[in-house]
Amino acid sequence: MSMNSLDIVESFGDFKDVKNIDRVTMMRVLEDVFRGMLKKKYGNDENFDIIINAEKGDLEIWRNRSIVEDGMVEDENKEIEYSEAVKIEPDFEVGEELAEEVKIISFGRRAIQAAKQNLFNRIVEIEKEDVLQKYKDREGEIINGEVYQVWKKEILVLDDEGNELVLPKSEQIPADYYKKGDSIRAVITHVEYRNNNPLILISRTAPMFLERLFENEVPEISDGLISIKNIVREPGERAKVAVESYDDRIDPVGACVGMKGSRIHGIVRELRNENIDVINFTTNRTLYITRALSPAKVTSITLDEEKKRASVFLKPDQVSLAIGKSGLNIKLAARLTGYEIDVFRENDDEEYDIDLEEFADEIDNWILDELKSIGCDTAKSVLALSVDEMVRRTELEEETVKEVMSILRAEFE
Repeated sequence: MSMNSLDIVESFGDFKDVKNIDRVTMMRVLEDVFRGMLKKKYGNDENFDIIINAEKGDLEIWRNRSIVEDGMVEDENKEIEYSEAVKIEPDFEVGEELAEEVKIISFGRRAIQAAKQNLFNRIVEIEKEDVLQKYKDREGEIINGEVYQVWKKEILVLDDEGNELVLPKSEQIPADYYKKGDSIRAVITHVEYRNNNPLILISRTAPMFLERLFENEVPEISDGLISIKNIVREPGERAKVAVESYDDRIDPVGACVGMKGSRIHGIVRELRNENIDVINFTTNRTLYITRALSPAKVTSITLDEEKKRASVFLKPDQVSLAIGKSGLNIKLAARLTGYEIDVFRENDDEEYDIDLEEFADEIDNWILDELKSIGCDTAKSVLALSVDEMVRRTELEEETVKEVMSILRAEFE
């Protein structure tokens, strides 16, 4: 197989077009590879010059030897006898330097193949390092990609340059459903090596994703007039975002929500209808906790700063709002403010009543429906009836009626 310098450098040129390696790096790698070949063949590469012409795509190797008197050669690699030198150029003299070109073909076919493989491996490594570094610098950015493959535990996504991104199941919003070819938005969270390949992890559940979506939608945030102080999320369910304005003329909540919700609407849609509460940040803890519990209206709060606990008192009809579906509202409010929150019904002197809906976690829904069917909507309206009358008017057993009444009664004691 004939192989001249042109072939090897050209085969390098092929890589060059595909990959984005700069000239300087390419020349350095090429020289390294050839110096490796020289060391193998001659035991030393110090007396060789490698000249690379990247423009033309060729490469020359020159071996420099000193001319010594016949019989005085100590190092064949670095010295040549006078009688040998004059065969190359008749007017050489002892003590002069002789530079002679080494043809690549003289290395032999196997060495050349090994060099090509080595070259290829080095380029692949540089390429990986390049991808890793590029995405390390982009951690925290939103990226758009296309779903390439969907597996049980993760989704493989390709960006515009064909780099592989991985969206693990744990970083997907529960209502996310993707199939091959869908476009997807997520935030780059972490870059590492997995099995010697760069692994770029992306997320749709990270608070950072919501923060970046706000920056995209709300110019005042990207301009630095409004800052996001904290974000807590239960992905796909609910999020609370505390914002603060550095300019008194700007209402940060209004700016984030937009006219008739125009700005927040796109974000909610992107997050599969996640409910987003935007609240005004304040260093006044009591006020902050009050706002964090929205949409519930708080009557009063007492704080225990030592234990970071807040006792919150609300009117009976506000309690379930404060707690929220599956306790989500209160859980997020606690995470946002850093306080454990205990909710108490405020017991006014005047008679107060409790909506039956409030007991949904203690009393089965079908029982509540049965009670409503006879016109009882509140705890007091049920307790006003006798057990006998309840059994007669509903489909409920006496046992069940007694149990329901004791649950309701306990609330007033």
